Amino acid sequence: MRSAQALFAMPLQRVARLQRRIVIARALPGRTVASRAAIATWSSSPPIEASPGGAAAPAQLTSDGSRRAESLLPSRPAGSISNQRPSATSTQFPASPRRQPRRQLTTIPDNTGFYYSLRRLLKFPSSSTSPTRPRRLPFATMATRSASEPVDLQAPNGVRYTQPTGIFINNEFVKATSGQTITSIDPATEKDIATVQAAGAEDVDAAVQAAHKALRDPSWKQLAPSDRGHLMNKLADAIEVNKETLATIDAWDNGKPYAEALGGDLEESITTFRYYAGWADKVFGQTISTTHQKFAYTLRQPIGVVGQIIPWNYPLSMAAWKLGPALACGNTIVIKAAEQTPLSILFLASLIKEVGFPPGVVNIINGYGKEAGSALVEHPKVDKIAFTGSTATARSIMKMASATLKNITLETGGKSPLLVFDDCDLEQAVKWSHMGIMSNQGQICTATSRILVQDSIYDKFVEQFTQTTKTVSRVGDQWSPETYQGPQVSKAQYQRVLDYIEVGKSEGAKLVSGGKPFDINSKGFFVEPTIFTEVKSEMRIFQEEIFGPVVVISRFSDEAEAVGRANDSTYGLGAAVFTTNLERAHRVAAEIEAGMVWINSTQDSDPRVPFGGVKQSGVGRELGEAGLEAYSQIKAVHVNMGNRI
Repeated sequence: MRSAQALFAMPLQRVARLQRRIVIARALPGRTVASRAAIATWSSSPPIEASPGGAAAPAQLTSDGSRRAESLLPSRPAGSISNQRPSATSTQFPASPRRQPRRQLTTIPDNTGFYYSLRRLLKFPSSSTSPTRPRRLPFATMATRSASEPVDLQAPNGVRYTQPTGIFINNEFVKATSGQTITSIDPATEKDIATVQAAGAEDVDAAVQAAHKALRDPSWKQLAPSDRGHLMNKLADAIEVNKETLATIDAWDNGKPYAEALGGDLEESITTFRYYAGWADKVFGQTISTTHQKFAYTLRQPIGVVGQIIPWNYPLSMAAWKLGPALACGNTIVIKAAEQTPLSILFLASLIKEVGFPPGVVNIINGYGKEAGSALVEHPKVDKIAFTGSTATARSIMKMASATLKNITLETGGKSPLLVFDDCDLEQAVKWSHMGIMSNQGQICTATSRILVQDSIYDKFVEQFTQTTKTVSRVGDQWSPETYQGPQVSKAQYQRVLDYIEVGKSEGAKLVSGGKPFDINSKGFFVEPTIFTEVKSEMRIFQEEIFGPVVVISRFSDEAEAVGRANDSTYGLGAAVFTTNLERAHRVAAEIEAGMVWINSTQDSDPRVPFGGVKQSGVGRELGEAGLEAYSQIKAVHVNMGNRI
């Protein structure tokens, strides 16, 4: 047995040979790294690693002695990208060098990970903190479930990909026993995209049971926190490699402009996973001074099986907001996507499997809220529910969750105010306030849909805001690079927006611009960006969330009136203040009843900063360090240091 000192003193050539063994062994599924005999005959050859075409290629050593190796992946799984692309003339978007068969780039550094593998090769005693090799969990009912076949699709922008269609349980896509399906519809053309499996109560139970077993399996429970973080970073890498495909799916499924999905949603998803990957090995307890006869400390542990229900307005970034902190804290998850946008979350599931998360850690279902959503909330083995959606649905969830006293986090509706004082930078106030309501088709929970402007600049603001809306808010299909506003997500949402416009007219508000459907070939759920002025506080369009490209602009005379009208709401999610007076900015921010306040900006949230509301806008916080508290619980340990009775 070599000593650690002798090991580190080995010539570089011998270390390289051992590195080659590690690379090869890691690329052989089903073979243990410790089986030296199985790879001994390989070690005298040059390092062999996968090349894009599947042939062997020599490995490369970096300047710091680490080895970069492309993983020897199996044949392309469901959810991977096709090599074939249409001709350059058939798509509005040029081929990207990232859009190619997935090849996970792995780094094997000369650090703890390398020497851990080296110890295993040499049969050194392993420490209790060493990561365990993931293994497949037994799941009896999976044998009775038939696989769900993926479908090959080509999006209107020319991107070809393979779309998974099953529910994702124990790292497998399977058919729902319920027999139900959901058909995704392109909101720009009203044409069907794909049909996926819809989970029923029995399917939800299977997903929860898988998560419950995974929570206790050593492959996840005993996985070192730093290795959890490594898996999360690998997932972020995989999302980045496939971001054009994921952006295409969300644009097609949701209707949001492709450019917004790519530059906004996908970048936010990647950043969120990377942020929480960094937290994975920094979630810990503390020691507490009491007396000389007692030693006390705390452990911060996962809550358990988490049920997560995400909305349709930001399918992938909302999934990242919830998956990131839950995984960093060591929970296992059953996540349900919105029935309006069922596609991209399934592609994400294929990446979760590909990067190596143990079976059952993340289970993904589509389904209808009244059946699948209710079954998830009411399941006795689900320890926590995290929900983003309407306030009405959140109330129902609270009632159902109370039966089992579940831990809950709710992020619900909003009617966020934006205050414009007369000393502001008016040009910036107009640009930010336009983006705050008109981006993402107005389908933003924190949309600053109530704009309150000081009397002295009211008319000037309305004029500039109206002109900016006419110039910037170009309505069109999600694929055109000229489009700022795409279709509403569904016919129901489209009709809801039009109904509220009629309410505003009937209440006596002044319609300045828009107010009608926007016609594109007599198809799609397009609405003109709509501006109401002279809106009173008691009007429904001032009080109720519309969730569309409809803004109300009203006036105030002084700071006290501005704060009073801003707080005249049952909601309290976000708010924005535009002023160059520093004292006023902080004073108003403190007085506004909201979970978040932006000063001289709006909607520029950050994964490192807590997100959540007050009043009927939610319970608890997501993002930032506060997001970890939502997915962990504290255990106190008391140690008797000699006290006798």
